[in-house]
Amino acid sequence: MSQPIPFTDTNFKLAVVNELMYNQDLLPRFDLREYAAEQGFTYDSGSFEAVPEALAYFEALEVPVELAEKVTEVYMDGGNGIYLEIAPNWDGEDGIFDVDDFADVRHFPNLKSMTLFYTGNEQALESLRAQGIEADWL
Repeated sequence: MSQPIPFTDTNFKLAVVNELMYNQDLLPRFDLREYAAEQGFTYDSGSFEAVPEALAYFEALEVPVELAEKVTEVYMDGGNGIYLEIAPNWDGEDGIFDVDDFADVRHFPNLKSMTLFYTGNEQALESLRAQGIEADWL
């Protein structure tokens, strides 16, 4: 069994998992309706908030280090599959999925491009660019 990537920022992890799970099909797809039925919980499908059980699933999900090299791009968009599975009615108007810490970039040697939710943190953008990553706001 391989080691999991030790993420420090959950929202960075979510962006990476979206790429690996929903764009590249390298991780088993998470479906909130199926998971809720299997685990025996209900959730408010009209809520803009994250479903705690869904968020907990992704926080606990281990991403094998072997997959790190497969990540060349991270594209954060309110319509991404992962965000719709965690917060089915999320409108992108708040910062619940904003990345605060970009230290996890170090685990992804082939990461060349990042499109991020706008946070106004120009220092983070410049830091990513200094590491050779094309980084821009959505």
